Amino acid sequence: MDLSVVVPTLNGRDQLAGCLDALTAVAPAAETIVVNGPSADGTTGMIRDRDDVDVLVEISDRTVNVARNAGIEVASGDVIALLGYDLRATPHWLAGIEAGLAEAKVVTGPVAAEADTSTSGPERRSIAGREVVYLERGNVVFDADTLLAADGYDEYLATGGTRDLSHRLAGMDEPVAYEPAMAATPEPGASPPERDWGWKYRALAYRLAKNYGIRPTVLRRTLSHATSDSLAAARDVLHGDNRPTAWFGSGWRVMGGMATGFSDGLVARARDRSATRNPHGISKRADRAVARYDWRGVELSTE
Repeated sequence: MDLSVVVPTLNGRDQLAGCLDALTAVAPAAETIVVNGPSADGTTGMIRDRDDVDVLVEISDRTVNVARNAGIEVASGDVIALLGYDLRATPHWLAGIEAGLAEAKVVTGPVAAEADTSTSGPERRSIAGREVVYLERGNVVFDADTLLAADGYDEYLATGGTRDLSHRLAGMDEPVAYEPAMAATPEPGASPPERDWGWKYRALAYRLAKNYGIRPTVLRRTLSHATSDSLAAARDVLHGDNRPTAWFGSGWRVMGGMATGFSDGLVARARDRSATRNPHGISKRADRAVARYDWRGVELSTE
């Protein structure tokens, strides 16, 4: 197995350093590719001072799916892993990859706060007769040919790209293995990003409309999510943890996001009628990288 590990990052220098330390200890022979968004925290200097990063790709886009695709483009391994900069690979992570790839060409593992990441398994949903196994956002590995057949991640999405890829893999009849040993733990001090309600529902509506069209199942799932979040927000207002004006404002952003997502999802579905369902994938653009620093014996390139 020739493994490449893509680590997208944005303003996470200290957490990234811990991620790279753990990755080097667990998989020292892997090709390590860091894709740095327009960070302003000294990430570039930190990476260039290390000797365990093979490629640094600088991009101007802040979207994680653009970063993922930029890393996939330069990966040379026949197996490509995507690892979150705020995660640490556990000691059996590499062995878990090998075990998982013996079962399927796509493998995901748990992300948990404890090193003992025993779990009942991945999240699964049955949608429109399709069995979807959801990939973990920052802990997934692919046979390179399979990932390229899916054309990578959908760069339309500012969030939810991994969920979208899960739906697309199901549409391609590509099995997903779940390997508990392929575990990753959050970096100390890592905190979840602030929720953007508009984009959450824009992404949800987009990926459902794109992958399944407008059907009762899609509408029911979207409205179910919105109702659940609305009730939770209402409880916060009643308990004094939020203001009514903020609740109403979030509601408008949810409705606007859903409307935009459904519209754009149907356009995307029409543009790519194949099982891949990815009109914004790797093959659709060539201007992601601003600069590339390659320590595999290839000269530095700037684009």
